[in-house]
Amino acid sequence: MMNSSEVSYFTLGAYFDTGPLRWLYFVLILSVYVLILLSNLLLIVVICLNRTLHEPMYIFLCSLFMNDLFGSTVLFPLLLFQIPQDVHTITTSFCFLQIFLVYSYVAIEFMTLAGISYDRYLAICFPLQYSARMNTNKVFFLTGFSWLYAFAVMLSLVLLTTPLKFCGNIISKVYCNNYSVVKLSCSDTSVNNIYALMITVVLVFGPLIFIVATYIRILKVCFKGSKQTRQKALSTCGPHLASIVNFSFGVFFEVLGSRFDLRNVHSVIRVILSLYFLAVQPLFNPLIYGLNLTKVRVLCKNLLRSAVRSQ
Repeated sequence: MMNSSEVSYFTLGAYFDTGPLRWLYFVLILSVYVLILLSNLLLIVVICLNRTLHEPMYIFLCSLFMNDLFGSTVLFPLLLFQIPQDVHTITTSFCFLQIFLVYSYVAIEFMTLAGISYDRYLAICFPLQYSARMNTNKVFFLTGFSWLYAFAVMLSLVLLTTPLKFCGNIISKVYCNNYSVVKLSCSDTSVNNIYALMITVVLVFGPLIFIVATYIRILKVCFKGSKQTRQKALSTCGPHLASIVNFSFGVFFEVLGSRFDLRNVHSVIRVILSLYFLAVQPLFNPLIYGLNLTKVRVLCKNLLRSAVRSQ
């Protein structure tokens, strides 16, 4: 990796001594990962196989569930390998790859949530024009753009980090974080910091501001509308708002842990908070959408019943 070849690996210093509880943690993490895989895959299959769900909102949700699978797979296999082996090092190449994948996951999640808010805005504020202004081709374009744009931007971020010369190799995380890696550099990192700030504004605060703006308009329409309109808006927008708040808090915890000294906080709590957006969001989304959206819930039950009867 050019100049960074002087450091061949990084040590993930946030791991704590699990001792005899090592295998218990392994089983717990494995159980969570399996639950994430099964729940997200179930909803992806339900949406793909049922033509009644081939609507803009459900296509956005399918992209969201696919991204949650993607994000959790970036984290959990590494944890499942390192905890029982008691190995807490990672090669520089894999570290940069993990940075690219984790940051891409975050960007795609925010842009997909913004896409869902735009869809709900059109459905509630312009119901008569909805079919003309939002169709499957537009959804596929928006979701495809979100994924490709996130990958392109994060690839640029990693390409700015790889040439740096590092004077240390201990990262206070259980996974690679770009800010933590850049802090280890002896090189001039002003360009890296400016670019990272630009990415944060465009791919985090940009979607969040857009989501807030759309929901202000949605709330105005709901307050002026009938009780039925408010109930419909609550049933479709409630899970989405819960997902936004949950993910935003998770990313906030991650930024807080990276930027500030939290050594006074217990190591277990620090690790849990840093993993929140990667571990909880992929489990939270299928549960909140699967339980609250009636059409999805009914189709999931029918699919599971058919699977049980066939066996």
